[in-house]
Amino acid sequence: MAKNVADLLVEVLVGAGVQRIYGVSGDSLNGITDSIRTRKDIQWVHTRNEEAAAFAAGAEAHLTGKLAVCAGSCGPGNLHLINGLYDCHRSRVPVLAIAAQIPSAEIGSGYFQETRPEHLFAQCSHFCELVSQEEQMPRVLEIGIQNAISRRGVAVIALPGDVALRDAVEQAPRLHFSEPKPTVCPSGHELNLLADVLIRSKKITILGGAGCAGAHDELIELARKLQAPIVHAMRGKEFIEYDNPFNVGMTGLLGFSSGYHAMMNCETLLMIGTDFPYQQFFPQDATIVQIDLRGEQLGRRTKVDFGFVGDTKATLRALLPKLEQNQYESHLKESLEQYSKARKGLDDLATGDSGGSRIHPQYVARLLDQLAAEDAIFTCDVGTPTIWAARYLAMNGKRRILGSFTHGSMANALPQAIGAQVSHPGRQVISMSGDGGFAMLMGDLLTLRQHDLPVKLIVFKNDSLAFVELEMKGAGILDFGTHLHNPDFTKIAEGSGLLGLRAETPDQVEPALKEAFKYDGPALIEVPVSRQELSMPPTITFEQAKGFSLFMMKAVLNGRGDEIIDLARVNLLR
Repeated sequence: MAKNVADLLVEVLVGAGVQRIYGVSGDSLNGITDSIRTRKDIQWVHTRNEEAAAFAAGAEAHLTGKLAVCAGSCGPGNLHLINGLYDCHRSRVPVLAIAAQIPSAEIGSGYFQETRPEHLFAQCSHFCELVSQEEQMPRVLEIGIQNAISRRGVAVIALPGDVALRDAVEQAPRLHFSEPKPTVCPSGHELNLLADVLIRSKKITILGGAGCAGAHDELIELARKLQAPIVHAMRGKEFIEYDNPFNVGMTGLLGFSSGYHAMMNCETLLMIGTDFPYQQFFPQDATIVQIDLRGEQLGRRTKVDFGFVGDTKATLRALLPKLEQNQYESHLKESLEQYSKARKGLDDLATGDSGGSRIHPQYVARLLDQLAAEDAIFTCDVGTPTIWAARYLAMNGKRRILGSFTHGSMANALPQAIGAQVSHPGRQVISMSGDGGFAMLMGDLLTLRQHDLPVKLIVFKNDSLAFVELEMKGAGILDFGTHLHNPDFTKIAEGSGLLGLRAETPDQVEPALKEAFKYDGPALIEVPVSRQELSMPPTITFEQAKGFSLFMMKAVLNGRGDEIIDLARVNLLR
């Protein structure tokens, strides 16, 4: 029996190693979902929102490094994909999106639910094409797959529902080769130049990012030879932090003072596999060297004196034999001492205040780190949950951490946890959500129950958009529009078929987490935490200090002086 276009599409995906498609069913997807129904080698993961489907696919792609797929029905269905796909694309994970389209004969007529996916998705994809004729399948699909895998990003196939049901012209996939894995390394002349720059430098600091994945041993050996402290960006945390005697933490808005000082006090900054975006955290007078697989990123964030194109592992392997042992130890020693002090200062904030009623979010994050499995997968919402994850979750080479670290979207943690748990059924998956982010895509609690996914959801409930409030205070603006009138999330969890727990006091946090972790199913733990907790960046500018003073003055003049007292009580009387 001849295949139709949808059958051929699914067969190509299976041949490419795809095991599941995340999405919401719709009539324009009928051909595809019906084809999946008859097969045992691919799964339809029904989410409650296509945005969640895209985030879930991105999480799977991040954790596996392989192609993941999501789908949306025509018009509004595939429009819901856009935010999640932006996150996938900016995080450089290989995701294919199937954007179903209205009947092909109606395109251009203003038909019901008509949109133009090939235009809508252009900015969040490397490849976006409409399949309007059955002869285009599977070639256009395979080109899209190659773009997603080779360029590490999103590809979109727009497919009208009627075209999907037509008889296929081709009857089998065309491509049968494995994913190419080339080695990219600077030339011999460039390596000699790089080695010479580093040999002539004494005070060297390394800034590493997600591009250091798979090159941990080489990075540590490089730091040892250069006597260089290693600062990591957030996306590099899971690949750099563990088993690292040269680690001095992060810099930037989420970071440690030690990471900031290690970069600001160096003579030479060596950037490896990072696109760290905040210009104000780069040194002004240091020699800056950048190594990146993508040449277009060289010099994008700061002035660069020497730029080299290469993947981290191959480049460092070729570079190491050319280096001499740096004998200058003071910079590394001072940086490690500062890190030790900064680490102690952060740990001192993560206290339980036994017998008290106020729960500090740092304490919750520290307990999560202590109680979670050694190979746990964490997801964290943008805002303060990302700060607590950055500062209190310890990576060990087995744990993984996901977030919307580049796109910065709210509501990412729950749907990313879905993708992580579906693709890693034997692993513990923990979602760290703010009450604002969690509520935004709360409907996908039902996805956890529907697919029996034992995700553990930690909701940091402070009844506010806390990070937004902090930004307002730093700018000297009275916070407005940030208060959240929240429900009892435990009751919503219970009504959705989850275990719902609530920790009212510091003494109740650990027992609640232990109970949830032992529970054989999805569980939500609601933890009311201090709203006024300050998550200070590693350095405070004059403008920020002035802005905060203005906020305090305005708060008093507007009859909100009790907030200032509570702010002091939470952050100073510890």
